[in-house]
Amino acid sequence: MKIHGYSKLTLLDYPGTIGATLFTGGCNFRCPFCQNGGLVLSPEEEPIIPEEEIFAFLKKRQGLLEGVCITGGEPTLQPDLPEFITKIRALGYRIKLDTNGYRPRVLKQLIKEGLIDMAAMDIKSSKTQYHKVANIGNFDLSRIEESVDFLKENHIPYEFRTTIVKELHTTEVIEDIGQWLRGSQAYYLQEYKDSDQVIIPGFTPCTKEEMINFQTILKKYIDRVEIRGID
Repeated sequence: MKIHGYSKLTLLDYPGTIGATLFTGGCNFRCPFCQNGGLVLSPEEEPIIPEEEIFAFLKKRQGLLEGVCITGGEPTLQPDLPEFITKIRALGYRIKLDTNGYRPRVLKQLIKEGLIDMAAMDIKSSKTQYHKVANIGNFDLSRIEESVDFLKENHIPYEFRTTIVKELHTTEVIEDIGQWLRGSQAYYLQEYKDSDQVIIPGFTPCTKEEMINFQTILKKYIDRVEIRGID
């Protein structure tokens, strides 16, 4: 398992859980506003943390930490992900997976085998605009739809979330997303932040008022809609 970094303590990445976060490398999307450009575009240039170091840390924190969030990059690209999670669970940790949902078979396997306790799936845009944001050739929306539909069957707690970018997310896009995700457990709007790590820097965050307006639109379709990243 190729782990390129980890956060020893998080109260945000795994809601309601005192946890640690592990970062995998590589991704099957090229979203221009992605904050982890190095992990996505050139993971081979990022240092790899030996599994021994990860498990030594997790063993030391048994009884103090409750869960582990596995994020990326896109974790479902890692061929040994199920085995890696199994070893973490053996230490008594709950597992949350962050995913873009483009590998529904892997997501389904992890859930059906009881390997993850929560999932967070990024929703990049509305169905009609998704291909523009994913920014890859031969994009197959049906993979995203399959993951969304499976999560909405409520096998485990989950959340959908969208990083909101002024240039990409209009009221029409948000309205379409709301109709698509109608009845979901939870949906989070996340504020975009420009940085040197963004794949294509220069996008703009929405104002607090615009984010609240999007939240109001989405609440017509989803009971729990919250905003992350604004004061």
